Amino acid sequence: MLRLGLVIVALAAIAFVLFNLVTGWAPPRSQYPVQGISVDASNGEITWHVVGATGVDFAYIRATNGAGKRDAHFIENLNGARDAGVRYGAIHEYNMCRLANDQAAMFVTTVPRDVNILPPAVRLAYHDDCEERPGRALILSELNTFLNQIEGHSGKPAIIILSEQFEEEYNISSGINRTFWLESNFFPPDYATKPWVMWRASDMRRVGGIDGPVNWNVVRP
Repeated sequence: MLRLGLVIVALAAIAFVLFNLVTGWAPPRSQYPVQGISVDASNGEITWHVVGATGVDFAYIRATNGAGKRDAHFIENLNGARDAGVRYGAIHEYNMCRLANDQAAMFVTTVPRDVNILPPAVRLAYHDDCEERPGRALILSELNTFLNQIEGHSGKPAIIILSEQFEEEYNISSGINRTFWLESNFFPPDYATKPWVMWRASDMRRVGGIDGPVNWNVVRP
């Protein structure tokens, strides 16, 4: 029994060390000097002045989803990041089963014009309410319409957040002339036809001021 107890203690200690390694990991600052987070309502109430003191250089905040959903914490998070001195930007979750014009209207009526805001980010991924997915040509056409409208509102070219699965099926990086933000835990991604500008390096990172894991992102120098 004593030996079993020692084994259990040892395994618990190893698990604790591994947990802290995983949740505390980030790419080296010497290689990627600019690093930050992306958040939404699922992260709960954020204590932004604590976040700002933990080495977070920027925060991308989800603003809208499709054509009919505003993130419940967007304005609160936007104001919190700004007041904490953290650079801030807005994310739209693009739904390929919704009209581009309707999605753009949702975004531009939610995200204020602001000379200090970072370029808008548009995340391409799959949604449960979009079962009959359109073909690539229609997606590219609608996406270009959406991008033109939100870029006219923001005055800045958008960044495309592209999941590996979405890229494999639609080859978006060959059809859209924008910069890309790719997703891959711990190892730099290579699944797009163009070099990435931003990389979501971990979706397990924990930082002060936020309960639970958060997306951790770096900018290519």
